[in-house]
Amino acid sequence: MKLYLLSIGAGVLVGILYSLLQVRSPAPPLVALLGLLGMLCGEQVIPVAKHVLGGTSLASAWHKSDCSNHILGVLPGRNNGVPSNPAPGCLTSTDPAARQLDPEDHHS
Repeated sequence: MKLYLLSIGAGVLVGILYSLLQVRSPAPPLVALLGLLGMLCGEQVIPVAKHVLGGTSLASAWHKSDCSNHILGVLPGRNNGVPSNPAPGCLTSTDPAARQLDPEDHHS
């Protein structure tokens, strides 16, 4: 329930901002898309700032926070959702040991 209240509160704040900027609502597509991009970038400010305040460079903080995947999503051809550096001993879906064997599959 808290998530819904926060969401409506954020929507009201954006509505007030649109009114102050005299942007009609619903916003024109370009304005709406730029607003969404701004929200995705804004979500990354706190995680990146925590790393930077901890002494990490900005580029390294961006990488550690996985900002590119969060903002752009997993792009086609990028590991098909499998992390490139799984933790040692961690089985991935591409690892044959991780696949469940079908009892009727005699080709394995």
